[in-house]
Amino acid sequence: MFDEVTRILAVRHGETAWNVDSRLQGQTDISLNAVGQEQARRLAEALAGEDLDAIVCSDLVRARDTAQAVADRTGLPLAMDAGLRERHFGIFQGHTYAEVERLWPEESARWRRREPDFGAEGGETLQGFYDRCVATASRLAAGHPGRTLLLVTHGGVLDCLYRAASRVELNAPRTWELANTGVNRLLYTPQGFTLVGWGDTQHLNDDAALDEL
Repeated sequence: MFDEVTRILAVRHGETAWNVDSRLQGQTDISLNAVGQEQARRLAEALAGEDLDAIVCSDLVRARDTAQAVADRTGLPLAMDAGLRERHFGIFQGHTYAEVERLWPEESARWRRREPDFGAEGGETLQGFYDRCVATASRLAAGHPGRTLLLVTHGGVLDCLYRAASRVELNAPRTWELANTGVNRLLYTPQGFTLVGWGDTQHLNDDAALDEL
């Protein structure tokens, strides 16, 4: 049975300017800011002793550059998978939360209620996004039985994995953090995901130094 278990470290990308502005990135390709680059460097140092076997990331640059820091530190090759991309928010992308609420009040209310069948015009429904995330992570994990896999992805993807591992309903309010470069630990077997640990940000403890960047 142990040979079937995949150990997963799932990590959100480092900080971007749009994170700071509370602006919806979705699949817009935004780079890390200076803080995000330093978070990625610290993540790489923190994971240097993890005995990783493989690294797979979203192909969006903020995730790719975060993962590249770990790849450079460990010497592992970096693979990309578009299935790990953030949710496509359609017409909401590029706008702040406040702007979305002002410009599309009815749609914003449905989005905030986490209605599974709602998707902003041109974007993914929540249910469709969840299905994509869980299917992608399951496929990648199933391809690495008995090994340790690092997935570098996005907040929305991590939210889906938490729900899948904890059996939390898709429309339930979120009560867990999705910190930039937070390390989240799961196990995968053919029966599904299990949550081991969530939101480890010890490598970011010197917040004052990060604030000065």
